[in-house]
Amino acid sequence: MNESSLRQQMVSIARSFFNRGYATGSAGNLSVQLADGTILATPTGSCLGELNAEELSHVTLSGELLSGLTPSKEVSFHLALYRNNPQCRAVVHLHCHYLTALSCLQDLDPANTLPACTPYVVMRVGEIPLVPYFRPGDPQIGQWLGERAAQHKAFLLANHGPVVVGKSLRDAADNLEEMEASARLFFTLKNSPVNYLDHQQMTVLRGMQ
Repeated sequence: MNESSLRQQMVSIARSFFNRGYATGSAGNLSVQLADGTILATPTGSCLGELNAEELSHVTLSGELLSGLTPSKEVSFHLALYRNNPQCRAVVHLHCHYLTALSCLQDLDPANTLPACTPYVVMRVGEIPLVPYFRPGDPQIGQWLGERAAQHKAFLLANHGPVVVGKSLRDAADNLEEMEASARLFFTLKNSPVNYLDHQQMTVLRGMQ
């Protein structure tokens, strides 16, 4: 997909997230890697429902602004994921309702925050580790993610929300939506006896990724 098409795709996917309530106000940010290795990202303070394809931030992997508006302050952790995971071609970070609610719970398993009710979240992203709480924009988020980027496709920022990568922007968006659906199931079933997938079942599913 060429740069013009990727710009239009980012605007379309971002608007879809906003229109369906996955993003509110100016919260959340997306990015995608171009063929030359540079990055398109959502600008700081932008509403995902109102992006302009020509104003998207175009930055290098070191964070230098090439064109467009100033990127979100959180683009730094996007760049850490790209630099440390050659399979990462897109990043989605939203404050969607159920995953953000999950990120606020006590006693989460730091190695895998989302118990698997169904096979699909395991097949798409595998384990979802918990990132310790850092204030939004803290460089330590990028450092923490960068050190683990090669091992995981998704993370949950404590008291903040999900960060998801993909081999394309569409793939990253689909990964995020599967996680949000699984988090919704988790809260729906929370007070019921749940037949969660066991370790052996999840091991088999991770091999199918």
